[in-house]
Amino acid sequence: MATRRTVLAMGGAALAGAGLWWMGAGSGGPGFTPMMLGATPAMADTAPANLPEVPDMSLGNPDAKVQVTEYLSFTCPHCEEFHATVWKDIKKNYVDTGKIKFTVREVYFDKYGLWAGMMARCGGPMRYFGIVDMLYDQQREWAASNDPNQVVASLRQIGKTAGITDDQLNQCMNDGAMAQAMVAKYQKDSAADHIEGTPSFVIDGTTYKNMGYDEFAKLLDAELAKKGA
Repeated sequence: MATRRTVLAMGGAALAGAGLWWMGAGSGGPGFTPMMLGATPAMADTAPANLPEVPDMSLGNPDAKVQVTEYLSFTCPHCEEFHATVWKDIKKNYVDTGKIKFTVREVYFDKYGLWAGMMARCGGPMRYFGIVDMLYDQQREWAASNDPNQVVASLRQIGKTAGITDDQLNQCMNDGAMAQAMVAKYQKDSAADHIEGTPSFVIDGTTYKNMGYDEFAKLLDAELAKKGA
């Protein structure tokens, strides 16, 4: 399965009519690399020192001997496919059983993906993964519109369904400092882990491209056996 997407431009701007700060403009295609974004650790170090912290979102045993990080984009159809066909079995057989710790890191190819991440984080760690489920389950509806205002309305509705209030959504989705911090973290992390597309996975320090359940389970079982877990 192909996983690469081309990023055409990266920059900061205010979206007229939606009142949201955003970074990025992109479209699907072959050959995406973080270096196209200038995504180096040194670049992230130039971000203002007063930006808020952007915590990783994780599930599973925090002390697990095997650690897995998924790099995902909320607007990536291959991520939606992984979520629908592979993730639920990984969660059932490895995360919920305490065998692994599974961390999600967001990648932003476009403004819609960034907005989705801002909304998902608005619910805090307790709601985050449930909102991720809804974003992928409804991706073909909310991400398909060419009208940014419609996308915002759809994302807000997902957030409200998850129990986030209008006031909370207004605060989260207009937080320019958090948006800037999220992009800086994405650039630094993806460069450090040599991410070339989404979904990608870092399993105990080694980066892998998209894969099916059988291959994923084989890798996890090998790492668990190696560590006696």
